[in-house]
Amino acid sequence: MNLIRLAIFGTAAVLGLILLIVLWPFVSVSAGHRGVVVVFGEVHPNALTEGFHVVNPLARVIDVDIRMQKEEAKGEAASKDLQSVHTTLAINYTLNGNNVPALYREVGLDYGSKIIDPIVQDRFKSVTAQYTAEQLITHREEVRQKVKTAVTLAVGERAAGINIHDVLITNFDFSQSFNAAIEQKQVADQNAQKAQRDLERIKIEAEQRVAQAKAEAEAIRIQAQAVTSQGGADYVKLKWIEKWNGELPATVMGDAIPLVNLK
Repeated sequence: MNLIRLAIFGTAAVLGLILLIVLWPFVSVSAGHRGVVVVFGEVHPNALTEGFHVVNPLARVIDVDIRMQKEEAKGEAASKDLQSVHTTLAINYTLNGNNVPALYREVGLDYGSKIIDPIVQDRFKSVTAQYTAEQLITHREEVRQKVKTAVTLAVGERAAGINIHDVLITNFDFSQSFNAAIEQKQVADQNAQKAQRDLERIKIEAEQRVAQAKAEAEAIRIQAQAVTSQGGADYVKLKWIEKWNGELPATVMGDAIPLVNLK
């Protein structure tokens, strides 16, 4: 009898343990997450916050991350001057914890591919069409801000539980012919800038030569005036003496020795 009772008790304990495991009513929600409670397909309107909870044993709890997340979307569009534009857009967003149950009920967990990606691609096309290909490069920050504003408004209208924080645009990619044209334009601009610098250098050097020539002419004028005012011929003879090495020439013609008349 004791063995039979022990066997019955053991079986009951095992069945109770199995039933407890199957109908486990305790749920823990991690930090930065929310729990969506679903009972027989019905979504509970309030999400479980972080921490330990007791729920309906028949409920299924869906874990949803509400921390900052990143979604990448391909952007393909045509510019105002009909150039093909390709890029990758990175969207930083979070989910509103209070709206998680409604978002799960209306969209599910694949809200990135269902909501964010299509809206980003559509708004990128609409903004890109307002600029030429060259303007997309020179006004990149302005384009990014317009895309972010348009995406934020559209996502907010489509799903209130998604908060767009930023939209980042990687380098624009154009056709090979356009890239070659841009490179040629850059080379032409660099050559033009170099030619302008060379022209300015030549102009400065010419001005320096003119100034130097004027200075030399003025010096000659002053020297000539000094010669005239200081006796003329006697001054020239004095300069001749200063330069004379003391030797007389072997052959002379005419009055070639100015020292003869000096007193």
